[in-house]
Amino acid sequence: RLSEFSQKKYPDSKTDLFAMFIEKCMQYTNKNGMSAMITQQAWMTISSYEQLRIKVLNKDIVSLIQLGAHAFDEISGEIVQTVSYVFRRSDIKDYIAIYKKLTDFKSERKKEEAFLKTNNDFYVKKIQFSYLPSSPIAFWISPELSNAYLKGKIMAEYVDSFQGIITGNNDKFLRFWAELDINKISFGSCSMNQVDLSRTYWIPYNKGGEFRKWYGVQDYVVYWKNGPDDKTRGKKGFSNYYLREYVAWSYTVSDTIATRYYPYGFLWDVRGSGIMDKSNMMLYLEGLISSRVGMSLFRVSNSTLSCQVENILQFPVLVGNKEKVDNIVSENNIISKQDWDSFENSWDFKRHPLISIISYNRAFIDDTTDIDLAECYTCWENECNERFNQLKANEEELNRIFIEIYGLQDELTPEVEDKDITVRKADLQRDIKSLVSYAVGCMFGRYSLNKEGLVYAGGEWDESIYPTFAPDMDNIIPICDEEYFSDDIVSRFCEWVKIVYGEKSLETNLDFIAKALGNKGNTSREVIRNYFLNDFFKDHCNTYSVTGSGKRPIYWLFDSGKQNGFKALIYMHRYDADTVGRVRTDYLHKAQKYVETAMQSAQYTIDNATSSSEKSKATKAVTKYTKQLAEMKIYDEAIAHIANQRIEIDLDDGVKVNYAKFQGVEVAQEGKKALKVDLLAKI
Repeated sequence: RLSEFSQKKYPDSKTDLFAMFIEKCMQYTNKNGMSAMITQQAWMTISSYEQLRIKVLNKDIVSLIQLGAHAFDEISGEIVQTVSYVFRRSDIKDYIAIYKKLTDFKSERKKEEAFLKTNNDFYVKKIQFSYLPSSPIAFWISPELSNAYLKGKIMAEYVDSFQGIITGNNDKFLRFWAELDINKISFGSCSMNQVDLSRTYWIPYNKGGEFRKWYGVQDYVVYWKNGPDDKTRGKKGFSNYYLREYVAWSYTVSDTIATRYYPYGFLWDVRGSGIMDKSNMMLYLEGLISSRVGMSLFRVSNSTLSCQVENILQFPVLVGNKEKVDNIVSENNIISKQDWDSFENSWDFKRHPLISIISYNRAFIDDTTDIDLAECYTCWENECNERFNQLKANEEELNRIFIEIYGLQDELTPEVEDKDITVRKADLQRDIKSLVSYAVGCMFGRYSLNKEGLVYAGGEWDESIYPTFAPDMDNIIPICDEEYFSDDIVSRFCEWVKIVYGEKSLETNLDFIAKALGNKGNTSREVIRNYFLNDFFKDHCNTYSVTGSGKRPIYWLFDSGKQNGFKALIYMHRYDADTVGRVRTDYLHKAQKYVETAMQSAQYTIDNATSSSEKSKATKAVTKYTKQLAEMKIYDEAIAHIANQRIEIDLDDGVKVNYAKFQGVEVAQEGKKALKVDLLAKI
C-alpha cells in the first residue's frame, strides 16, 4: 500500500521516505518561508532523485552543509551519510547560496571545528548545477572540472553498457567454478555460437566482489543450459553482447574506483555491469575511470558508496596521449593477471610460484639436486615487489596524465598509497600455506608435477599424467595425530617436498616450512602434523570461499570430533558411492585398532614403569586414547549408516547441497535422545 501511495502521490521522490518528506516540506512552506532539514545525502547526486532535484532548484537553497559519514558519534561506519540544509520557497535567478563540505572529517568534533572555519565555504549560483548531467548538487567542483562537461563528450558515446542479468535464484543458477566438473564449463568463448550447451552449460559470470583493480575476481559461473529463459530478466537486445570482452568495476567504492578487464567469455549481473567498446577506447576509458580524475568525476554524480553504471556513462571524456595511456593500462592488466593467476583460486593457475620460480625439472631428473626453499621464497618476494612497484608507478603516471588533460593540477596530486595497490606482496605464512595446499592437490591428482594447470576436476581419470608423484589411489588421505598409515598425510607431504626440492635439502626445507606455519611441535614434522590436524581445513575453506556465498571446500574432511580420534581428507571430484564405505573399513576401523594397540602399550608402561615421569606420560596417553576410542565408536555408528546408503553426488549441485548429505546423522543412545553426528567437519 505504501509503495502504491508513493508512486501515485510522490512520483519524483518515491525512492525513499526521506525524499518524500523533503518534497512534502517544500509544499507546506509558505511563499518566502524556509524549511530546514537533515537527511541522507543521496538525493544530491544519484540519478533516481533527478526530478526531485529539479523541484529543489526551482526554489532557493539558502545554505547546505554536506556532512557525510561520522556526523554523529553515536552512528559509526560509512553507511549513514547526511546533509543539512535550509530551503526558501522563492526563486531568485542569481541568488548565491553558501555551501560547506565536511565529508573529509571523521568525527562530530572535527566536523564542528571545520564548520566554524571559512576555508570550507563555497559560494555557488544554482544555475551552475543545470550544466551538469542530471543536475547534481555538486557545489564543490572547480571551474576546470565543470568545463570538462562543456568540452568533452559523455562516455556513453564511446561505449555500450547493459546493467546485467537477474537470475531470480542465485542458489539455483550460480556456482563457484571450482565446485564443478571443469569439463562442463565453457571458458574463453567469443560468442554463444561457439558454446555447445549440451556439454558445456556453465558460463563464467561476473558478479562483482572484492576491491581489486585491473584484473581478477573471476569466481562464479552461471547455469546456462536453457539460456536466459529460466532467469528473471535480461534487457532486450542484451544477447548480442554476451561473452564480449569488457571493463567492469567493484560495485563498492572508497577512495578509488577499481576497474577490471574481463576477456571474452563472460556473462554478468547487476554488480558485474560494465562498459563494452565501440570506438577503440576501452583501455583509455579503463584508465580514466580508475584514475584520481575518474573518482572526482564519479563524486559529481554520486555521493554514495555504490558505483552505478549511469554514473560512469555520464563522465565527460577528454582525449589526450591515448597511445601512452593504452600501453600503461594494458601493462597494468597483464601485471594484475600474473598476480591473480599465481594462486589456485584462478582457473588459469599453472603451478605454484614457489615451484615455477625455479627450474623445477632439475629436481625430478636428479635426486641429488639441492634446492633451498628459502631461496625460492626470496626470488618470489622479489618478483612480487617488482610487480607491486611497477603497478604503483604506472597508476601514478596515469594520474599525472589525466590530471594534466583535465587541468586539475591545483586540485589533485598523482600519488597512490600502497594500500590502494591491489596486487599482492609476498607473505611467508600465506605463501607456504598455499604451497601445502598445492601439495595436497598433487596428492589427490588435481595437479600434476609433470603438467601445468588443473589436470583433474571431473571426467576421465588418467594415471599416465602423474609419472613423478603418484596421487593417492583410493582418494582417502588420513590425518592422524600419529603415523598409523603408509599414506599418512605428513609422510606423503614429506615425500612430495623431497621430490620437488631434492633429498639433500629435505630437512632444511621442512624446517623452513614448519617455521613459516608457526604451529606447535618439537620437530618440523610435528609442527606440520599439527597444522594438518588443526588448521589446514580452515585455511582450505577460506581459500575456496566466495564473497557473499560462503565456503565451498573441494577437499572434504571426515572428522570424528574434538579428540582428533579420526580425520581423513577426500577430493569431492573423485568421490563415488563407495568412498564412505572405504573410509570406514579401510581407515576408521584400522585407526581404532591402532589406537587400541597404542593404549595397551601405554597401559603396560603404567604397570611396569619405574620412572614417575614415564608413568605420568603414559597415563596421559591412556586418557587421550580412551576419549578417542569413545569418540570413534559413536562416529563409526554414524558412518555405517551413510556407508550402507551408498550416496551419490552430482557436482552440478555444488558443495552446499552435496555436503549436507553427510551431516546430521542420527545415532541412537539407550535411554537418551538420539545424537546427531556430522561426518564432515563443519563449514
